[in-house]
Amino acid sequence: MNLFPYEPARNLLPYDGIVNYFGPILSSCEAQDYFQALLTTIPWKNDEAVICGKHVVTARKVAWYGDSEYSYTYSGTTKIALPWTAELRALKEQVEDKAGCLFNSCLCNLYHDGSEGINLTFRTILLEGVSLK
Repeated sequence: MNLFPYEPARNLLPYDGIVNYFGPILSSCEAQDYFQALLTTIPWKNDEAVICGKHVVTARKVAWYGDSEYSYTYSGTTKIALPWTAELRALKEQVEDKAGCLFNSCLCNLYHDGSEGINLTFRTILLEGVSLK
């Protein structure tokens, strides 16, 4: 059973954005190889946010990459994009080929198990005042 049919032209979001599902673009073996490489080569750091004036460190780990040293500010914290790793650049190129557009940055998120995540309320608070420079 396919939860999402492979209809890349169909937008899966009802409003406020576009999501097109292309189906698997990597084999299981390729996906596992990329996962292991990213897990070990990315300098993962716990995400930080200022919420209602309080500094919060999350269990989620993040790393931000880009075409240049873009600064990314949200919820009172600023990150500077790191240069692409070989693996991230290869994945970026595959995604750009499928999507038919170019991307200049990528925020990598590492969730250790199913108990981690950002609920809708927390996500809304984090995104208030998002600024990309």
